Amino acid sequence: MNPPSLPSGRVASIHLHPAAGHAPLQSIDATEAVAEMGLRGDVRYFGRRRRNGEPSRRQVTLIERETIASHVTALGLAGIPPGVARSNIETEGINLISLIGRPVRVGEALLEFIEPREPCQQMDSIAPGLRARMAPPCQGVIAIVLQSGLIRVGDPIIPA
Repeated sequence: MNPPSLPSGRVASIHLHPAAGHAPLQSIDATEAVAEMGLRGDVRYFGRRRRNGEPSRRQVTLIERETIASHVTALGLAGIPPGVARSNIETEGINLISLIGRPVRVGEALLEFIEPREPCQQMDSIAPGLRARMAPPCQGVIAIVLQSGLIRVGDPIIPA
């Protein structure tokens, strides 16, 4: 008898935040996730610290393409292009919310999904009603980087 297989998915796209909060995210093919820092090149969030000096808990944001597609359908939109939902990593084939509190291998990096992502007011500038549609559990997750490693588009996402 074979052991049950773990849920798995893949990295569909990767996006980095610029310094300006409302500027479009930059789409890239690969990046390095750095332990306790976030994604190298993510100008707005990389290396951020909390007031007590500890690393920010907002190091990487992830959202499922399936969730985005559901919002598109419900709102009657033609689509939401990759990166417009302002997550660092868009995924396919895996339920992110179900993995909160667990270490997850994303490419070569090890992340811990720590909490649901809180949608910001910018979601309604993409499409009126999008922020409300992103109420739990339809909004993606925030993760911290436990172990550094390269993440590429197409890489597997597997609970550790």
